[in-house]
Amino acid sequence: MNYHSRKLLKLHLAPWRMATVGSLLLAGLAVVGGRAFYLQGLNTDYLQGKGDAVANRNLTLPAHRGQVSDRHGQLLAISTPVESLWARPAELELAAGQRAQLARVLGMPEPELAKKLTRRSRGEFAVRRPVTPEQAVKIAAMGVPGLHLRREFRRYYPAGEVAAHVVGFTNVDDIGQEGVERAYQDWLAGREGRRQILRDRHGNTIRDLAPIKTAQMGGNLALALDLKIQYLAHRELAAAIKQHKAKGGSVVVLDAKTGEILALANQPIFNPNNRRNYKPGPMRNRAVIDTFEPGSTIKPFVAAAVLERGLFHPDSVIDTPETWRVGTKLVRDVHPHPQMTVTEIIQKSSNVGAVKMAMTLTPQQHWEVLHRAGFGELPGSGFPGETAGRLRAAATWKPVEQATMAYGYGLSVSLLQLTRAYMAFANDGEVMPLSFLKREPQEISGVRVFSPSVAREVRAMMEAVTQEGGTGLRTRVPGYRVAGKTGTAHKLVDGRYAADRYLSSFVGMAPASNPRLIIGVVIDEPSDGVYYGGSVAGPVFAQVMAASLRQLGLPPDAPETATHMTQNAWRTGGGA
Repeated sequence: MNYHSRKLLKLHLAPWRMATVGSLLLAGLAVVGGRAFYLQGLNTDYLQGKGDAVANRNLTLPAHRGQVSDRHGQLLAISTPVESLWARPAELELAAGQRAQLARVLGMPEPELAKKLTRRSRGEFAVRRPVTPEQAVKIAAMGVPGLHLRREFRRYYPAGEVAAHVVGFTNVDDIGQEGVERAYQDWLAGREGRRQILRDRHGNTIRDLAPIKTAQMGGNLALALDLKIQYLAHRELAAAIKQHKAKGGSVVVLDAKTGEILALANQPIFNPNNRRNYKPGPMRNRAVIDTFEPGSTIKPFVAAAVLERGLFHPDSVIDTPETWRVGTKLVRDVHPHPQMTVTEIIQKSSNVGAVKMAMTLTPQQHWEVLHRAGFGELPGSGFPGETAGRLRAAATWKPVEQATMAYGYGLSVSLLQLTRAYMAFANDGEVMPLSFLKREPQEISGVRVFSPSVAREVRAMMEAVTQEGGTGLRTRVPGYRVAGKTGTAHKLVDGRYAADRYLSSFVGMAPASNPRLIIGVVIDEPSDGVYYGGSVAGPVFAQVMAASLRQLGLPPDAPETATHMTQNAWRTGGGA
């Protein structure tokens, strides 16, 4: 019996069903064929793009970061090419023996390396940034699929810790984190480039296809910093911190004519070339960020305020008893004198005299002088984190608060801010804008704070501070006239002034006949039993100023003065 003779094997279908099924099959074939023709004959870019997505890669070309130098071209920050090790998890093929070998090459424990390599990640990740040239050679020789070396740039700082607080540093991605590295990130960074490469299935580069975008090098920066003066400030500050067993300190050196910051040093310090164990304390730029109550260094501004309004003259005599009561506050002098002239009040740093002068002003008049000098305002250096300090509105002042502000309590300043304000006395009443970058004198103009005559009169008072009978005898510089003011302030701790914690300061200028340099010094918590500003901060000023004047080749404007003094002179020269 054949197939066609069996009834059960016969298929009885309506003709329209067979036609429908056949039509659907033909239509499906037509769609598939049309799609194939479209992709392979008409829209060829689609499949080409899919293939390129697997084999082609766009690599980022890092830009060479711009150099940072001091005003004389001495390099402070440069970028050097380095190799870093990266992994592609999807392609990684690492045998146990190779992992052990790689751990030995990298100098890290094998479990730590295994944990890093087995982490879940869709894209590439860094295994070690950077690796040494010797490590790079050994890693390349291993030829492990999924591991590759990438060329990057690492920042190096030739001056190390000496200029660290000014220059700052970059992170592992070469992005500025502190200092001018952060302030001028956009200028220094340049623009990354890109290139297209062809890879095989193991991720190995077969050939370069085309450069898409060329990397553009970052711009170079010439700072106002003078590395030799910076080193002097760093060295003398470190010696003073050690000698007086102090908690920290800062030095700022300004060019009075241009507003350029020639040096800025802090203690404690950090090394920007050592990225391990970074701590926020040593990295903090105290001279720019930290604020303190200025103590007696504020008194020249009180004298300028009363002279400007004609309330007193430099030789006006004021009764200065040992104590003077303002409200509930008893103002006391360390070295009392029954009467003093305005000049002697500044020379001997009389609290009573400063208060009696200040109380002849209205709170608004007193506030205006301090505000014009820049207190309560940002110094304008452009440095990251700079602070405006604290100067409350005059309407909130009580008589006792106005009195304490006359000798530097109740307001706060940064050392950079205070040193900048002294430009008003150095420049015959004008304050120049600050700059961390090198500039020419003709590029700037100052803001007038005092009249030229008042500025010169106060400068003469501050010159008396460094002469016999003044509190700043240890700030003398042989061959040069020096003008300045000492300051000693109790520190505010937990809302109360600590009896045994001080901030010792001195701000001065030279040559006093035509000041070129202004140097501010503050020492935080000297603990060797000596704490007056003239004795602690004064010698730092003298050493840095003397060397800086010689460095700049400025001619002397006074006969040589003796540098050795009797013990009694040293004691009287160290007052507030």
